[in-house]
Amino acid sequence: MNKMKNKIIEGEPLVSIITVVYNGEKYLDQTIQSVLNQTYKNIEYIIVDGFSTDRTLDIIRSHESVLDYWISEPDKGLYDAMNKGIALANGELIGMINSDDWYELDAVQIIVDAFRLNNTKEIFHGNRTDILLNGNTRLKVFNQSGFKFKYYGMTYNHPSMFIKKSVYKNNQYNTNLKALSDYEFVLKIFLRSPNKFHFINKSYVNYRLDGISGQMSDRNILKEGYISRKNAGLSYFENLFSFGLRWVVRKFLTKNYA
Repeated sequence: MNKMKNKIIEGEPLVSIITVVYNGEKYLDQTIQSVLNQTYKNIEYIIVDGFSTDRTLDIIRSHESVLDYWISEPDKGLYDAMNKGIALANGELIGMINSDDWYELDAVQIIVDAFRLNNTKEIFHGNRTDILLNGNTRLKVFNQSGFKFKYYGMTYNHPSMFIKKSVYKNNQYNTNLKALSDYEFVLKIFLRSPNKFHFINKSYVNYRLDGISGQMSDRNILKEGYISRKNAGLSYFENLFSFGLRWVVRKFLTKNYA
């Protein structure tokens, strides 16, 4: 692990940002630049690499003088790497940006402004701009109802989330899941404290639609969704209702938009 001196600015909340990467040479530099060029400066930036075999380490080392921490070692998958990054973080708020996504330059300032006005909240989240496979963009709004989140799926936007460090003291991401551990994690918080979420009606993160969940079969996604809701605290009957709801919606979409 390489450690640099933290950039602490007195009177300004320290925000930790974590990027998890494995063989991410294609877009990693853009991700890093979007963090380093933020208008808000009291940022601790951590990169957790899964022992990449491409040019990822060269890219990380080219920014080494301005990174706070970086580590490169084998891991047990995405969520194990995320847990490692969280353990290293010192900020009051922690955000995660994937190695193929990027922030708008005022993203952290938007979060800090919201945090100052709503500091009893635990999770700050907003909209995102999806980058489609053909290069076109699409705004996705995430001010969804609690009902839809609880029973249908991840209707909150994890890449836009900044979560208080204190939330992670007794919570980690489930490393047994491949794609929906973030859903399980956030659902646990929601079921315990639904009023601890603060929605920001702005898009400040750009998200490429080529992630892990898009590479999994529908069957495995449904299976992980069931496990996630069960682990988060939903009863068997609530989970059964959720499964039926997703089946009905999928049949409707297939019939009307196929």
